[in-house]
Amino acid sequence: MLDIFCPTKYIIVATAAVIRINVTRRFGFIHIYDIIYDDEIQLMNSVKSLKTKDLLGLQGMSLEDLNLILKTAHSMKEIFTRPVKRVPPLLAKNIVTLFYEPSTRTRTSFHTAAKMLSASTQSVALSTSSVAKGETLIDTCKNIEAMGVDALIIRHSMAGAPHLVAKNIKASVINAGDGFNEHPTQGLLDIFTMLEKARTLKDKHIVIVGDIAHSRVARSDIWGLRALGAKVTVVGPPSLMPKDIEKTGAVVSYDIDKAIKDADFINVLRIQKERQKIGYFPSIEEYAQLYGLNSERLSRAKKDVVVMHPGPINRGVEMTSEVADSLQSVILEQVTNGVAVRMAVLFLLLGGKK
Repeated sequence: MLDIFCPTKYIIVATAAVIRINVTRRFGFIHIYDIIYDDEIQLMNSVKSLKTKDLLGLQGMSLEDLNLILKTAHSMKEIFTRPVKRVPPLLAKNIVTLFYEPSTRTRTSFHTAAKMLSASTQSVALSTSSVAKGETLIDTCKNIEAMGVDALIIRHSMAGAPHLVAKNIKASVINAGDGFNEHPTQGLLDIFTMLEKARTLKDKHIVIVGDIAHSRVARSDIWGLRALGAKVTVVGPPSLMPKDIEKTGAVVSYDIDKAIKDADFINVLRIQKERQKIGYFPSIEEYAQLYGLNSERLSRAKKDVVVMHPGPINRGVEMTSEVADSLQSVILEQVTNGVAVRMAVLFLLLGGKK
């Protein structure tokens, strides 16, 4: 919000016809909350909300809702190019992030997305909350909801935790990652990034490499990509390949060189040491040699293959710095697109046309 002192009673703004400026006057200050473009006004007045009050996963999501989020994210991304990166549809909405696990990108991305939509945001620090005193997850969330919260964004180490919360509160619940299960907004931003490089994902070949067993990102990616008609191959050591992964529609391979040969996109996953209770491979060095993405290995793929990573990157393990920082890499674009996708999700859950 911009504060401009204005002692007069009225303010006259001369602008182009395509722009409208909303202002309020208080205590001699003009508060410029937002610059609204006509295309945004039309979008806000016409876009329908999602069919459910929550976003818990991509498994089972209707193709209509999936495409609606992706289409809305495209409109939201345009806000990044404007002088004032804020629009008003979630003004007076209250959003809380409740993360039981560490996060940099996801938490910050949600906060940025909410603020660009003019919502108020708060973050609950578990170390200083009643959780440290033994309060249950449901009690914590019910108490937060009782404070007038409209949406709760949850990350939890246990699969299904956001689903349990969603059944017990009326506020919208967004899954920011639950155990090994799903990370729906990461899956959506991955898909959105791919669609910026290819108009359609039908019959495109996406290779997901790494710790498939412990990756909630892999599962969300697979569900979303398969719904859009993409071919998905998962690659990794046998010890990091979950049972029955083929039931998702993905093809399993243990040979990265063979898998990436005709890949259109390579999404490299992080080795999640914090989730591994036992050693799943002899050494980091051996893993990097057999499954790490380096320039030599990448040269065997298509020249226009796109390299992705959900972050954070273990450089020299999952991929070399040369690959991570190459022209084929869109890792930072994924981060940017994460804000646009999360803006779309928040808007469609809290501000869309009912």
